[in-house]
Amino acid sequence: MDNKKVTINTLSEMKANGEKITMLTCYDYLMSVLLDNAGIDMMLVGDSVGNVLLGYENTLPVTMDEMIHHCKTVTRGAKRAFIVGDMPFMSYQVSIEEAVRNAGRFIKEANVQAVKLEGGQEILETIKKLVSIGIPVMGHLGLTPQSLNVFGGYGLRGGSQEESAKILNDAKELEEAGAFSIVLEKIPANLARQITLNLKIPTIGIGAGVNCDGQVLVTHDMLGMFEKFTPKFAKKYAEIGKEMKQCFKDYIDEVKSQKFPSEEHSY
Repeated sequence: MDNKKVTINTLSEMKANGEKITMLTCYDYLMSVLLDNAGIDMMLVGDSVGNVLLGYENTLPVTMDEMIHHCKTVTRGAKRAFIVGDMPFMSYQVSIEEAVRNAGRFIKEANVQAVKLEGGQEILETIKKLVSIGIPVMGHLGLTPQSLNVFGGYGLRGGSQEESAKILNDAKELEEAGAFSIVLEKIPANLARQITLNLKIPTIGIGAGVNCDGQVLVTHDMLGMFEKFTPKFAKKYAEIGKEMKQCFKDYIDEVKSQKFPSEEHSY
């Protein structure tokens, strides 16, 4: 593994060379250290922290202060990986000025390398402004969780010819506006392939097939830690949640039966 810091240039070179980009979500220092040592290319401090760690029903309640807090802990632990901070709902939609102010907080206070915004044509001017003042922007198309109430759920996006054409056009416009990469979530694999071939910037898929330039998953999903719901596209590489619960039960049993602490663990 190359220990050199991953940059936007690194990601661009990986796409050009056909090397797949790896990305996982991260919300805390310890996980950041583990992911960084494992060699992950990118970490997304996603607003999915609302579902995964904060107990919200969806991502909509997540605040700027909560995102800044979690981004700070992640950037303290990562030395190599490229860190992207997710701009939460209503932190960039009200005005370009507010988007600039909030995106600036991610860079200045939390030390991330880029921010992620959901949407297409409606955020092009915001992206242009952020990039013009030195804030790298990652786009996000397809299923955009902050638009949950508009979509009426978490279903597949881009299933119709009209919607597919819009997503492809939005992707091209995001690239022209200055986005350095785009997340493609829960869209048909053929559409993701078409977008990837049409763009010079890397695409990162989540439920978008194998032909994207990279992949991202929610870490707690792939570890089998978040048992409330696991989407079809999230492969479980372990069942850490079950193992943790068994450890907790063993501890409870041993304390109650006075097996712990033993002489070995006493002074």
